[in-house]
Amino acid sequence: MAGRFFDEWRLGDRIEHELRRTVTETDNLLFSTMTHNPQPLHLDAEAAKASEFGRILVNGTFTFSLMIGISVGDTTLGTLIANLGYDKTVMPNPVFIGDTLRAETEIVELRESRSRPDAGIVTFRHVMRNQRDQDVCSCLRMALLKKRP
Repeated sequence: MAGRFFDEWRLGDRIEHELRRTVTETDNLLFSTMTHNPQPLHLDAEAAKASEFGRILVNGTFTFSLMIGISVGDTTLGTLIANLGYDKTVMPNPVFIGDTLRAETEIVELRESRSRPDAGIVTFRHVMRNQRDQDVCSCLRMALLKKRP
């Protein structure tokens, strides 16, 4: 099991996730169509070329999902009871096909569960950056984690 239990985290812990991912046209196309997102900026090369971006813009919810997915192996794999919510999600820079993305995580809050003595709530601050070291997505994720048995 790769994830950590609630009582193994400390405030300020940081992880630079080793997994990196280069975004492909297929990623963007499949995610956009699977989620019924018809935005021309994601699917229509000619419309995207005429936009301020000048090319296809990767679906932001794909970027968000990839950021969370990359973090799971090092944070909550096998220890998660439930994700409780996401807050302060921002996407300050665009992602384009061919960008290589990496994620970092910091623990910004820890608190015991009031209703479950065998669990606690961890607030993760996730940040996704591109190959130019620009932030492309960040959020706070609140997760209910098991305590060490």
